[in-house]
Amino acid sequence: MRNLWRQFGFSRILFKVETCRISESESLAPLAWTSQIQKLSRAPGIFLLDQRRRFSTMTEIETNQRDSELFSPPSNVRGMTKLDRTAFKKTVTIPVLKVRKEIVNKLMRSLKRAALQRPGIKRVIEDPEDEESRLVMLDPYKIFTDGSFERAELSILKQLNVSPQIHKYNLELTYENFKSEEILRAVLPEGQDVTSGFSRVGHIAHLNLRDHQLPFKHLIGQVMIDKNPGITSAVNKINNIDNTYRNFQMEVLSGEENMMTKVRENGYTYEFDFSKVYWNPRLSTEHSRITELLKSGDVLFDVFAGVGPFAIPVAKKNCTVFANDLNPESHKWLLHNCKLNKVDQKVKVFNLDGKDFLQGPVREELMQQLGPLSKERKHSVHIVMNLPAKAIEFLSVFKLLLDGPPCGIELLPIVHCYSFSKDPNPAKDVQQRAGAVLGISLEACSSVHLVRNVAPNKEMLCITFRIPAAVLYKNQTLTLENQDDPPLKRQKTDKVFSEEKTQIASVTSLEMSSPSPH
Repeated sequence: MRNLWRQFGFSRILFKVETCRISESESLAPLAWTSQIQKLSRAPGIFLLDQRRRFSTMTEIETNQRDSELFSPPSNVRGMTKLDRTAFKKTVTIPVLKVRKEIVNKLMRSLKRAALQRPGIKRVIEDPEDEESRLVMLDPYKIFTDGSFERAELSILKQLNVSPQIHKYNLELTYENFKSEEILRAVLPEGQDVTSGFSRVGHIAHLNLRDHQLPFKHLIGQVMIDKNPGITSAVNKINNIDNTYRNFQMEVLSGEENMMTKVRENGYTYEFDFSKVYWNPRLSTEHSRITELLKSGDVLFDVFAGVGPFAIPVAKKNCTVFANDLNPESHKWLLHNCKLNKVDQKVKVFNLDGKDFLQGPVREELMQQLGPLSKERKHSVHIVMNLPAKAIEFLSVFKLLLDGPPCGIELLPIVHCYSFSKDPNPAKDVQQRAGAVLGISLEACSSVHLVRNVAPNKEMLCITFRIPAAVLYKNQTLTLENQDDPPLKRQKTDKVFSEEKTQIASVTSLEMSSPSPH
């Protein structure tokens, strides 16, 4: 048997010549020659040379359509709910080059594009027919004929005296050779979404499965462990985040039940029990963005600090940090991580409700920071409120929070408040809702940063603004007698805020940000 490969014009055509009857086991996968012979013999371009030789042709388009099934698992795994790795065995026929063993290393450096790259498969194997030769596995998606090689590749083949003739090799694929997406696409009902992504938290793969995937949840979890080195546990969130402690119930799908983990983010190490605290690796860029806004000597109040992803990097910049979290577990691991990252002397840690933290430690420190000596102060004060589901509600605490004469505009605290929005105009929605709580308009003196897309039609955003003195101080011309009063009417606030808005906007100098690459 021998293979002939030709190119005609712009259409690459595959010829298979056999001196015996073509059988499926001898065909060059993914082309199902046997099943196509009768159809092709009646089609244009198919002809008989004689009684012993049969030619069949396929265009490159047809070839590529069948290629999509080449590295798909066997069809009998469809609907599997308990993982059976032995069911994924499959034999395919792929193109190979026959080369002398002494030139393999030199040749492979020039055939990176053309060589086969599959999990767990060696690209170079021994030639069962010749001890002095090796077989180089080629990518069947890229190499159809000797004309499929690029000019540079053909040049190196000629230089090393290697024939570009394509041979075939029967390759046995097993479970280890398939990618997780390929396995799940073959197992789940046809046409349904395939879960191949997850949040990695140390050794834990955190999935958020949809309803149609739940019957396959244990299989999915095991596949995630098998196909991702270092992952030893797969969990699925089974309820929404608890607004009190910001954690959620989870089910261990596969692997160990140990939720004690260690992660590295932006150069810092965090340890915690993932089942009892909040951690989201998709916020890494946002943690870094806020950290970069602060300079050495600045002060940060982290109202919902979690285990420290804002507080610790900021403290490392020689800033003073006041970090708080209501969750006792988060508080415990926040203390631990401050010591672990050697910033425990720069971070004051609290275990309070956010409102109590703002009305207590934050108020006391602001009275000192913004007091009579504040004119000599050159550092900024930042307040981070990362509790997207409820943080905007806590803004009401800033109304009439401080006594005494107001500080200068440039010294007023800068707030970074996070929120979710399903509004068609999420930035404007967040500005209006935050402004309504404060009783002012923030549209002219705030910026909104799109953090990430949480779900279809649901965004996470961060609104940044300086707290106006007329909101923060009690003894302004405009007096707010009660924090629960309805929002201030515009005719009563325009005079007080108009000049302040302009100054705040120029001092803050924070422009509307573009979406982060989360």
